Amino acid sequence: MAPLLELEQLGKRSSSGPDGWLFADLSAVVEEPAIIHILGKSGQGKSTLLRILALLTRPDSGSVRLAGKPPEQWTPERWRMTMSYVAQQPVMLPGSVEDNLRTISRLHQRSFPADQARAWMEQLGLGGLDWSKPADQLSGGEKQRVALVRSLLLRPTVLLLDEVTASLDALSKQATEQLLADLHRREGTTLIWVTHDWEQARSIGQRVWFMADGRLLEDASSDLFFDAPASEEARRFLAAAILEG
Repeated sequence: MAPLLELEQLGKRSSSGPDGWLFADLSAVVEEPAIIHILGKSGQGKSTLLRILALLTRPDSGSVRLAGKPPEQWTPERWRMTMSYVAQQPVMLPGSVEDNLRTISRLHQRSFPADQARAWMEQLGLGGLDWSKPADQLSGGEKQRVALVRSLLLRPTVLLLDEVTASLDALSKQATEQLLADLHRREGTTLIWVTHDWEQARSIGQRVWFMADGRLLEDASSDLFFDAPASEEARRFLAAAILEG
């Protein structure tokens, strides 16, 4: 059976990156469902990597395969249903909260699982939210959680998460972390999660991709990365993160 996800020598150019590359020669394999946190200082290309995986940005080198097949062997719609992306700055579509939640069903001609949507909204602290409210009137944290539920309704195999708890208060953050951890445990959803919250990565994550100096410097279990990072760059990163925290 083909690996779930394969990244082979991925690279993205950038005039501000080392040697003209934001990152280069990035390779990794996800053999089975996992919770992977991508860590690193700002400017390492973590969000760009997620956008490449979501087919929103083209790499300048290398390739990606999902379930053994490159993007050319998928329709864009099927790829994004299988590997869904939740941006750090969520985009609300025109209309109400319910219009946004129903978007996936409408686009893919599926019945709308209202009970499941309500259950997830409740779990994320949005049980009292009026679904008829215009989506553009939501707070930033409400938009983030509605966007997450909207993506979850795709039932993706891989969920790409870009700082999805950064704008949330402590209770909403905890609820979101719990929902995502439960989803991984119950349904085997793989989470590839960019975060600056090292405590989140340590408590929830199973694997860390650490990006530094324009490359994937470490790919290790979370326990090994936090207890015994292999590189000096990772040791400095963790020391600074703990000091700031």
